[in-house]
Amino acid sequence: MPLRMNPTLRDALAASDRPLVGMWVCSGSPLIAEVCAGSGLDWLLIDMEHAPNGLESVLAHLQAVAPYPAIPLVRVPGYLPVMVKQVLDLGAQNILMPMVDTAEQAEAAVRAVRYPPRGIRGVGSALARSARWNRVDDYLTDAERYVSLFVQIESATGVENAAAIAAVDGVDGVFAGPSDLAASMGLIGQQSHPDVVAAVRRVFAGVTAAGKPVGVNAFDPVVAESYLEAGASFILVGADVAMLARGSEELAARFIHTEGHVRDSY
Repeated sequence: MPLRMNPTLRDALAASDRPLVGMWVCSGSPLIAEVCAGSGLDWLLIDMEHAPNGLESVLAHLQAVAPYPAIPLVRVPGYLPVMVKQVLDLGAQNILMPMVDTAEQAEAAVRAVRYPPRGIRGVGSALARSARWNRVDDYLTDAERYVSLFVQIESATGVENAAAIAAVDGVDGVFAGPSDLAASMGLIGQQSHPDVVAAVRRVFAGVTAAGKPVGVNAFDPVVAESYLEAGASFILVGADVAMLARGSEELAARFIHTEGHVRDSY
């Protein structure tokens, strides 16, 4: 019996009457990914750029979150067409390409996720989870329906080119990355600096003018709310490792004396 594919993040954004809220999964743990997938959040970012994830662990993450409504978006490490092909064959339906500065780079990203003649993705669907081992009818001809591509603007150059990047056919949305953007502006570590926030809003304006959804990363709740008010269609508001780090620090601060002794013993 033919199998049906899940809706993409592109589809979910088009169907939603509110911004979609998600979180990073950076721990490299499929178990934690599954815990987060059942939280009620709309989407998860499975990171390969700054997290200890390779192909096998990404596969395990995708399998772990598959039973849940949260939509997984896999951020690949960069423009590596061979790896993009492999991640797609694992069954990832949503790809985030980091560090896109120009429309030409966005066009290259589109080619990496599409089969010929529009792209360079290698054909191996009969061998891969992407087409459920040829159990999805017409996967090769309909693959563009099953895959969405988002690109990440993370530099001052990308900000200036935001409208042109978003206008590229095959780019389904743009995600602003304030951390690297701040670094490129000489404000490293200052993601909430007014100049960085203003640059992110310029990305919003350019992407919105091109008719594409725009997203952003914002761990500060006040800044996150301001981006939502400014028109963000999708947003990341936390990360598994950051939540664990802060939560464990709170436990230590509450239950351990400054001398290093636990308040209560058993």
